[in-house]
Amino acid sequence: MHSITLKPFTQFNTIESIHTAPRRSCFGVINPPVRLNCRTIARSSETDGGAGAGAEADQTQQSSSSLFARNQTYALMKQQMELAAKSEDYEEAARLRDSLKLFEEEEPVLRLRGLMKEAIANERFEDAARYRDQIKEIAPHYLLKCSSDATTLGIRVQVRSVYIEGRSQPLRDQYFFAYRIRITNNSNRPVQLLKRHWIITNANEKSEDVWGIGVIGEQPVILPNNSFEYSSACPLTTPSGRMEGDFEMKHIDKVGSKTFNVAVAPFALSTLGDATDNI
Repeated sequence: MHSITLKPFTQFNTIESIHTAPRRSCFGVINPPVRLNCRTIARSSETDGGAGAGAEADQTQQSSSSLFARNQTYALMKQQMELAAKSEDYEEAARLRDSLKLFEEEEPVLRLRGLMKEAIANERFEDAARYRDQIKEIAPHYLLKCSSDATTLGIRVQVRSVYIEGRSQPLRDQYFFAYRIRITNNSNRPVQLLKRHWIITNANEKSEDVWGIGVIGEQPVILPNNSFEYSSACPLTTPSGRMEGDFEMKHIDKVGSKTFNVAVAPFALSTLGDATDNI
């Protein structure tokens, strides 16, 4: 195993690995995989018939399409601002910055999430609940965080995702998301990670299952009170989506131990980022 010094868990190194199968998917063209360095670290409804139902379905579809278009615009503006700054066109970068700020103030989901966060910080929980319910009506999946944390049989899996503007091309419906995973063995038995399984769902609710051996070419052994971290990435053809899955593991301190699955709780892939605090 190659060892490097990793940045804090909520930050990302340059992403060099992606899912290895399938090579081409409904979520975008996947490049050939490249091995990524890692390290092991120690630590102490019912529906109505007739025209009414049809009208409601059309309204829902139009709302979803409108939200998709706004997300696409937001992602494109952020990328243009970054490119303007890199090319030292600071006047254009400033113009785009101001446009983004105005967009964030007018975009319903971003505005409501900001209001909800402010209400929580000021302990106005009734207001926070109202904003949350309004978000549910507009875009329920946007309440899903860009992070997750789940424990199965003493094995804790923490995930954090970020949108990578530099590797995305919104005009071509190509959105690139990186995610970082920390697996911590809080049990008193050593385990080995054998296989991975991901369920990747885009904004159109189109899902794909991805299976693989180990992670980033490794089948790491994680001792008690130790953690294993790695970074990977996922391309989508929509500005948002979600991931969830599980790792197949086994205890290696006893011959013939049966394998078991460790859950990876759902987390969002979003160009809008996360209105909540990091892990």
